[in-house]
Amino acid sequence: MATKIRLQRHGRKGYAYYKVVVADSRAPRDGKFIERIGSYNPNTNPATIDLNFERALYWLQVGAQPTDTARSILSSEGVCLKKHLLEGVKKGAFDEAAAESKFQAWLTERQAVLQAVKDKDRETRKVVEKDRLNAEKEANKAKAELVAKKKAAIAEAIAKAAAEASAKEAEEAAKEKEAEPEPKAEPES
Repeated sequence: MATKIRLQRHGRKGYAYYKVVVADSRAPRDGKFIERIGSYNPNTNPATIDLNFERALYWLQVGAQPTDTARSILSSEGVCLKKHLLEGVKKGAFDEAAAESKFQAWLTERQAVLQAVKDKDRETRKVVEKDRLNAEKEANKAKAELVAKKKAAIAEAIAKAAAEASAKEAEEAAKEKEAEPEPKAEPES
């Protein structure tokens, strides 16, 4: 039986996540599998990989063939490197302690790279958020100035209308005074 380490697709349209499984090569993509050894979520930044390292290493050592994507996932987690180092130990190229030290050095380097990516992403997000906040402040300031101009124009128009109305009232009062006959003084008897 030819076994493959491959991905099973799950999730909704446009937002897939995958289970990393060991399956018979003749089984359908999302069908029957022998063992689930992890999961892969490409929707996060960086992609989230949860892998049972020992079981993945075991299946590689007994001859399971990973697909291209599964191979890249296993390589990024260090399973392929560990298998390579263990084969070097079997052939006598170096001892097990040297293989373990090489693997630990690679692991610390990988963690440093991942941390650098996360820090860079966090800094980029901070800069973008700060720029967005400054742009929003500028837009609010421009809107406030526009509203202030409109309110000033309205207040000026109201004041002008009030001045015209008071001038008109004064004019009408003056006309009424002119039109009113002066009361005649009644003779005293």
